[in-house]
Formats: sequence, structure tokens, C-alpha cells
Amino acid sequence: MSGLVLLGAAGLALVCANSPLAHAYEALWRQRLSFGVPFVPTRDLHFWVNDGLMTIFFLLVGLEIRREIHDGTLSDPRVATLPLIAAAGGVLAPALLYILVGRDPVVRRGWAIPTATDIAFAAGVLSLIPRVPAALRLLLLTLAIADDVAAILIIAFFYSAGIAAGGFLLIMAGVALVLLLQVLSVQSALAYVVPGAVMWTGLLRAGVHPTLAGVVLGLLTPVTAAFGLRDRSRVRESPVVRVEAMLHPYVAFGIMPLFAFANAGVSLEGLDLGAGAPLAVAAGIVLGLVLGKPIGIVLAALAAVRLRIAELPEGVGWRQLVLLGSLGGIGFTMSVFIADLAFGEPALLTAAKFGVLVGSALAATLALILGRTQATAGRCHLPEKGL
Repeated sequence: MSGLVLLGAAGLALVCANSPLAHAYEALWRQRLSFGVPFVPTRDLHFWVNDGLMTIFFLLVGLEIRREIHDGTLSDPRVATLPLIAAAGGVLAPALLYILVGRDPVVRRGWAIPTATDIAFAAGVLSLIPRVPAALRLLLLTLAIADDVAAILIIAFFYSAGIAAGGFLLIMAGVALVLLLQVLSVQSALAYVVPGAVMWTGLLRAGVHPTLAGVVLGLLTPVTAAFGLRDRSRVRESPVVRVEAMLHPYVAFGIMPLFAFANAGVSLEGLDLGAGAPLAVAAGIVLGLVLGKPIGIVLAALAAVRLRIAELPEGVGWRQLVLLGSLGGIGFTMSVFIADLAFGEPALLTAAKFGVLVGSALAATLALILGRTQATAGRCHLPEKGL
């Protein structure tokens, strides 16, 4: 249901942005918000959805990864290494494919656009596929986080003035506060909001996507049920499990659909693919997302497994890795953001956004077809009970 709500919100946003409601839609997200709190910046509503509320989504992802590192799929270092190597392949292959298509130096400025994976939309599409191995979801989340980090580094070194070192003092202060609260055995989840906010502010000032504060906070969350309890005989859920269960419905049915509605409204006004450069931009992005991402992810994973650097988790085969690669091709939000940085010319920017929409839609469709085909094949080949 959460996946359907997410895609419905995305479809509604796309209709609004390309209809007479376009002006009202744009004005909504440009509304400036100030909370009257010291050190909290005054930004528009779009910023507070993408960089504020989505921090909670990334916190949920960090909690899930932390739990699996402790006693789940990612507890094996060789399995945990697999999505990191696959993510590297998923960045290099689409970039190379885009450069081969776009030989014009102006067009080549968009080489990083098809390298990104939108973790929210990819997870939403995955939720629509039945009987997916739990390990595959963990691989996708870990790959997407690594992909986000790669995109942030690409933006910092190729599309901006770089990373501001001053913000890292705040980041380290936030981490230190979290560790101090844990030493003091503080159980209340609300107590960790302040150090999380300090980390968030530090990342923002450093010029890094501040939502990563959620991942860091999630990875630092204790995984033992006895944490902070004087009477360790009392069995309770660990903070990781407790906070994850508390946040899940709000993220699935509130934050993610709102994120989709805020970001899927891409206007295609002025689209003209008749000229060579806009067509090359759009074609390079589509090929990068639909072909480059799965090829890079699968080949990198294959190489890592053959070299015995990594291994596939139980329940995941090469067919599932192809599905993972297709899900990685859902670029969307980060791809559009990089396009805004890469192109100042309206014709190229519109063509890039069109390419992101088409490429992400095709990758999502391919993933749905592959996933449902695999689910049907798996069900058909289940042995009869007693045989």
C-alpha cells in the first residue's frame, strides 16, 4: 500500500506541474518557512521536505542497516562489501555510457546525471514486487546509501566549490553527544534529537546533504535489548527495533508520499529534442539509467564474487541482482538535482529532466516486470508438499 501511495503522489505531482495548476504547485514549494529557533535557517517548504523530513526516512534506513549488521544479512563482512562494490560499478558504467553518447563538451557536463539512485522511489517500487527476498531489500538500501555518498562527493568536487571543512566540527560534536548519552545509558529517543540536529546542521554547513545525519544516527543506535536497563533480566526490545517500529508508519504513509509529491512535479515546458545537443543529453541519460546502471551493478558484483572479495547473501541469485540493477536505474530526485547544477541552458536542462523521467520510468517498469516474473517463476517451481 505504501508503494501505491508513493507512486500515486508522484503521478499527481507530474500532472500538477504540466497543467494549469503549475504556477500554484511551484508557489507552494517556494513558501519560506522560519521556525524562530536559533541556528535554524529560513528555507522554502521544498527544502524542509527534502532535507528535513527525509532525514527521518534516512534514519529509518540507518536503523534497518544497523540491525542487519548486528545479527542479520549484513553481519557477514563479505556480504556487506557486495553492495558497496556494486554501487561503484553502478556509478562508473552509466557515466561512461553517457560520455560515449554525448561527445559535445557542453553535453558532457551532464555525465553524472545517470549515476544517481533515488532510494525512496527505488524502495517504493520494490515494495510493489511480491515475494522479494529480505536480503535483496537490504542490498538495495545499502547500495543506495553508498550511491548517495558518491553523488554528494561528485557534486562537491565537480559541480560546486567543494566541501567546507568547518561543518565537520559540528558533525563530530553531534557524534560525541550521541556517544555521551549512550555512556550515560539514556534510553529516551527524544534525547537524541538534539545531537542529531547538531550533526544535521554540521552537514548542511559543510555543503553535504544533511539527510545523511539520519543514517549516522541510525548506525549509532544500540542494538542490545538490555541497553540502559539496571535490571537486565527484564526483556525489552532493543532501541533499534523500538525506534524502527515507531517511525515506520509515519515514513511509509506520510514522509515518502510527501517527498514524492514535492519532487516528481517536473515541468516539461519548452521540451525540444529536434536539436542535436538536447537529444544527446536525453538519450545519454536514458541509456545510462536503463542500461548503464544494471550493467555496472551486475558486472561489479560478478567480479567481486568471482575474485572472492564478496559473496551473495542467502536467497539472492544472479536474477535478483539484475533486478537490483534495474532498481538502481531509478535516478529521479538526485539526478534532477545534478541536472540543475550541470546545465544553465533551458533547452538542455529540460531535455535532461525529460531523460531522467523517461529513464527512471523505464527502469522502474523493467524492475516490476523482472520482479513479478521471478516471483511467478518461483511460485510455479515450488515442489509439492511431501515430495
